[in-house]
Amino acid sequence: MKKKAIIISIKSHKLSKREINLLADEKPWGLILFKRNIKTLDQIKKLIKKIRKVTQDSKFPIMIDEEGKTVSRLVEIINHDVSQKLFGDIYKFQPKTSIAIYKSYINNLCKLFRNIGININTVPVLDVLRKSTSKIIGVRSFSNQADIVKKLGNICVEQYNLNKIGTVIKHIPGHGCASLDSHLKLPKVKLSINDLNKIDFSPFKSNVSKFAMTAHILYQNIDNTNVATFSKKIIFDIIRKKIKFKGILISDDISMKALKFDLITNAKKSLAAGCNIVLYCAGNYNEQLKLIRNVPYVDKFTAKKTSEFYRFLR
Repeated sequence: MKKKAIIISIKSHKLSKREINLLADEKPWGLILFKRNIKTLDQIKKLIKKIRKVTQDSKFPIMIDEEGKTVSRLVEIINHDVSQKLFGDIYKFQPKTSIAIYKSYINNLCKLFRNIGININTVPVLDVLRKSTSKIIGVRSFSNQADIVKKLGNICVEQYNLNKIGTVIKHIPGHGCASLDSHLKLPKVKLSINDLNKIDFSPFKSNVSKFAMTAHILYQNIDNTNVATFSKKIIFDIIRKKIKFKGILISDDISMKALKFDLITNAKKSLAAGCNIVLYCAGNYNEQLKLIRNVPYVDKFTAKKTSEFYRFLR
């Protein structure tokens, strides 16, 4: 299973000839969908079938970022105007009711994913809300209480696993402590490692998700030089050892402005630091052709975990 260590994106709701050739010849690990790729239920089903035909891979990873409310790519198909915070708010007063509703919600969403052909959703958001949390997180978080975020995050992943859909916990090791939007600027966090461990790292611990996505954040008291996505210290000492995440680690989008280098350098620094796969979301053909030709094939660990994921999908 030779795959390049990159998840790509496409520009529109149909594959261009160049995108067909890229998928067939360059062997990206997977592909992420956005609103720009989705017009109707029939159209997106046909597009995904085409992608899997071109890649000659019936289980080719097709990801989507479908959180609901403020982050929904399927708005042309389904209107689920609910947020993770809604379930967290209900949980405070009626835990059993919250869990029952949340499981039912996930089951119905997974039925749609299976019908479409999507096999990974980039949920849950395990960032804990603080007074200074950037609005980019907001209602995407379950709660300002780490124990509620952890509980509902675990339920989310377990329920998706029962439905044979992969999950991506994010933004590891925690974006709730940041006051800036990493899409636009580099957030810098001065909190102590003890404070971060008690609150922000906590929801990620013991989570059985097969995938996780890094936070483009500079945790100054852990690594004052490198953003988490580029930091061997954070990836190995915090994410792998302290949090004990054992799955495939995906960078957040390497075209985000929190990362200050060119795309190829961003990709290489991510992989060198310990990310297993880089994510590119802009859909620019020329940029991702250069990227895919400059990233290596996945390492043995990632190939093994990918094979395990394919078996899980059976």
